[in-house]
Amino acid sequence: MGAPVTPVPVAEAAPATEKPKRARTKAVAVETTEPKPARKVRATKKAAAGTETIAASQTIVPQEKRAVYHDVSRFSEFDIYLFKEGRHFTLYEKMGAHCTEHAGQKGTYFAVWAPNAELVTVIGDFNHWNRESHSLKVREDGSGIWEGFIPDLTGGELYKYHIKSNYHLYHVEKSDPFAFAREKPPQTASRICDLKYEWQDHEWLERRKTIAGQAQPMSVYEVHLGSWRRRPEDNNRPLTYHELAEELPAYVKEMGFTHVEFMPVMHHPFMGSWGYQITGYFAAASVYGSPQELMHLIDVLHQHGIGVILDWVPSHFPSDEHGLAYFDGTHLYEHADPRKGYHPDWNSYIFNYGRNEVRSFLISNALFWLDKYHVDGLRVDAVASMLYLDYSRKEGEWIPNENGGRENLEAISLIKDFNQAVHEKYPDVQTIAEESTAWPAVTGKVNDGGLGFNMKWMMGWMHDTLDYFSKDPIYRKHHQGEITFSIIYAFSERFMLPLSHDEVVHGKGSLIRKMPGDEWQQFANLRALYSYMYAHPGTKLLFMGGELAQSTEWNHDSSLDWHLLQYKYHSGMQHMLQQLNKLYQQEPALYELSFDSNGFEWIDFQDAHNSVISFLRKGNDPKDDILVVCNFTPIVHQHYRLGVPAGGEWVQLFNSDDEQYGGSNVQNQESLQATEEPSHGRSYSLTLQLPPLAVVYFKLKS
Repeated sequence: MGAPVTPVPVAEAAPATEKPKRARTKAVAVETTEPKPARKVRATKKAAAGTETIAASQTIVPQEKRAVYHDVSRFSEFDIYLFKEGRHFTLYEKMGAHCTEHAGQKGTYFAVWAPNAELVTVIGDFNHWNRESHSLKVREDGSGIWEGFIPDLTGGELYKYHIKSNYHLYHVEKSDPFAFAREKPPQTASRICDLKYEWQDHEWLERRKTIAGQAQPMSVYEVHLGSWRRRPEDNNRPLTYHELAEELPAYVKEMGFTHVEFMPVMHHPFMGSWGYQITGYFAAASVYGSPQELMHLIDVLHQHGIGVILDWVPSHFPSDEHGLAYFDGTHLYEHADPRKGYHPDWNSYIFNYGRNEVRSFLISNALFWLDKYHVDGLRVDAVASMLYLDYSRKEGEWIPNENGGRENLEAISLIKDFNQAVHEKYPDVQTIAEESTAWPAVTGKVNDGGLGFNMKWMMGWMHDTLDYFSKDPIYRKHHQGEITFSIIYAFSERFMLPLSHDEVVHGKGSLIRKMPGDEWQQFANLRALYSYMYAHPGTKLLFMGGELAQSTEWNHDSSLDWHLLQYKYHSGMQHMLQQLNKLYQQEPALYELSFDSNGFEWIDFQDAHNSVISFLRKGNDPKDDILVVCNFTPIVHQHYRLGVPAGGEWVQLFNSDDEQYGGSNVQNQESLQATEEPSHGRSYSLTLQLPPLAVVYFKLKS
């Protein structure tokens, strides 16, 4: 999780006086009042001239136009049953604002969940924000859903819900939790819109189905849309979705990345949260453009052969008054007890994972982005904070579960249901956990007791590796275990190796500034780090700017330092990452068995004196095996002997010290002959020249 602890601007969040404050030790928990037995309403949909017609419980006859029609619904009895059971995963087709037709009139149907409300009205620019003129009606089935049809609203109008609670004389204006679009911050209204778009990515989706389940290289470029590139000539504004579609896909393809991962594109009121404090879970961030323009960006990426992963944040949400918090005068989306419902790290609320309607909301949201935006994967943020009741809490600040343990059983159940729902509907989509603990079987199958993710971020590798590389090479011989330890657990999960945005913020500095030594050594170290990363088992993720050797810490309010590419060390780094991506996709040994211990074999991990490690990456075919040798000191090693699995000619595939990357160009001959001289427990060996602070790949000539 990368969201900084930043207070929400006053213009964005003015908490109501009745809302529980952080300092309070108790909170009022109000149960939903059950209304009278349900009156059965049957709903059907018909296509008519590009709109939907919703049938009421009786035959529609021409009638006088009213402010709000209450004899209309998108919900069937079965929908309500699923909603209450926490099993309705397409709520976005029912809740929110939907342009449709009723009683021969075009307009918009509204539905909002507010079970503890006394009155709900729709206010907006269409009625001059009048709190009295357009009231919704609560369903008589105990669902707590208020609904109604307002004629003449056909798209583009701004609106909110004015909610008067049954409790504490509380009333508030709320954005629509299911709105597809929002105003640009600091304004907070929802906007009526549809999600119609003519997709052109059919070939991509068919290919995605075809290769599902097969071993594939996965090299991810993590992007914050607001700071990848900016327009300095236009008040330094971020690029729009449309402008990004013109520049980002071509760049990512040229660099050889297989996927992009977008930091949250869901609507968030404060740019400084980087998208991790979401108020509009179903709305694309309006600061960059419309929903259709985001679809266009994803569409163009797919047409360039690039997959799209979105960061998804089911762990917490902000306290902005217009958002989900204290929605109907009660703790509706968040847990009422602050020991389970308030997040001390991020000054935000935690979803009530035990409430079925909230589970329907969250899983519907996940499927929404896969359905309507054709997304190829979801990276779930801050999973560890969901799994543990005592996460970032001291003794006495958390409540044990029913078994007396620290595990959040309700959150665990939600995560499993989420993964099962995603993989049942979209078996060719990836789910990735940002999980920083030793929780078992994060990528295990749900039916076998696992959480069901496809991959997990390898946070231990990231911390140990960066700690090792930050040390002066003269001391690395005392820390050999830090660079080799990851292999002990590398195949316990299906891991992705992340060098994410979290490593270049909060005073940590850029990756290049973590490296010791003079300028040449810093760049050599960083080249070695990337080359070692691409050789290590697991898929790869690199935050934008890493390929430039960005010299300053990432700032969400400015562009990457593209001007650095005029300097040879920076352009050399970019070129090397491009070549590593190419090699990674070309060589099966680097990806075929990434999650299988049969894909890795040590040659020597004990040469701590020279800070050298060597290993084989192996594919399904032995002829694809690659020998990787890492020299983590600035000393050139002449006549360095290594055992190899076979005799014959070995050729150098890659050398991070190559002069085209900014290196010193210490090279081996074009091919090396393995001789029958035993070494490292093998019958054959090679004599190598190891370049300084460098990683070299070799392969047996076929």
